[in-house]
Amino acid sequence: QDMTEKELLKMELDQLKKEVKNERQMVSKCSEEIKNYIEERSGEDPLVKGVPEDKNPFKEKGGCTIS
Repeated sequence: QDMTEKELLKMELDQLKKEVKNERQMVSKCSEEIKNYIEERSGEDPLVKGVPEDKNPFKEKGGCTIS
C-alpha cells in the first residue's frame, strides 16, 4: 500500500469512531428477533423454497449434441 503508518492509524481511528456510535444489543435479546424474522420469511426465500422453472433466468435454453 502507498499509505503511511500514520494514515493507516488515522483511518482505523475514524472507523472506530463510527463504530462506537452504533447501538449495541445483547445477543441473547436480539437472537430471538433474528430467528423469528428468518422463519417468517423462509416461505418466500428462493434458497429454501427453490426457484420455479419458468422464472429461473439461469435455466438452460437448449442443449448441444455432439455426434
